[in-house]
Amino acid sequence: MPKITLKVLRVSSNMTQAEVAEKLSISPSTWSKWENGKSYPDVIEIKKIEKLFNIGYSDIKFLTKSTV
Repeated sequence: MPKITLKVLRVSSNMTQAEVAEKLSISPSTWSKWENGKSYPDVIEIKKIEKLFNIGYSDIKFLTKSTV
């Protein structure tokens, strides 16, 4: 199974960046940075993402500056 980006997870769940940010108790700009590969969530936030989207870490493709 191919890995899924944070943007695809969010869009396929019909949520805005602001809605995801609220559910994760982070700022929308933080989510945007993660989604665009400008920064990376720490372990605590990754666990929240896994729970929110019912997905495992190994199934998520986190973008990095080199993949943007």
